[in-house]
Amino acid sequence: MARALVLSLDGREFSVTLVKIEREKLYGTVEIEAFDEKGNEASLRVLAADGKTLIDKGGTALATVTQDGDSIERSELVAVDADGNKIEQVLSSFNEPNVLKPANIEDYLLQIVKTVYLLEPHEGSDLDYLYDHLFADQMFTFPFSYRGGNEYDNAFVIGADKNAFMVVGKLAKFQFIKLNQSAVLDSLEEEEISADDLDFDLL
Repeated sequence: MARALVLSLDGREFSVTLVKIEREKLYGTVEIEAFDEKGNEASLRVLAADGKTLIDKGGTALATVTQDGDSIERSELVAVDADGNKIEQVLSSFNEPNVLKPANIEDYLLQIVKTVYLLEPHEGSDLDYLYDHLFADQMFTFPFSYRGGNEYDNAFVIGADKNAFMVVGKLAKFQFIKLNQSAVLDSLEEEEISADDLDFDLL
C-alpha cells in the first residue's frame, strides 16, 4: 500500500496518496527497433577499452572507489559542502506532517520541475478544506524529500479541474538583466573571433 503524506493547513491535517504522473501516460512513447540485413533483432553492446572486445548487456557494472583505487561501499560515503564540512541529512517528508505555507505564482514559475503528483485522499481522508483553498486560486509550498537525503526539494500544491497536484522541483538560477544592461560572463577573458574565422558551412 502506498505511504500516506500528511499535509497541514491552518492546523488541519490531511492524509494524501501520491500518484506520480508519468510523462509516457501524457504524451505516449516511441520505441526504436533495429534489425540486421537478415532480419535479426540487433542489441546494444559496449566496446571495451581495447577496441576489440564487445561486452553484452549485463556485462558491466559501476563501482565506487577511493583516490587510491580501493573499492568502497556507498553507505560509507559522506556528503560534504564546498568547504569540506559534513552536510546534515534531511528526513523523509513522510515521517511527519508538512505545514503548507502560501506561495505566489512568481516563485512557482521559477522552478525547474522534476516530478508531478496527483494528490488523492488516503483511506477516505476528507480533502474538502484543502480543495476549497486550491480552487480559490491559492497555492501552497513546503520543503519535500521523498526518501530523505542531502537537501529538500521545493513542493508546490496547486489545484486545477477539481484535482489537486503536487509539483516538485528546484529553484532555477538564472541571471536576469535589464534593457541595455550587460550580463557578467564567467570567464574574464574572451577570445576574439574575426569574420575570417567563421565557417558558414557549420551553421
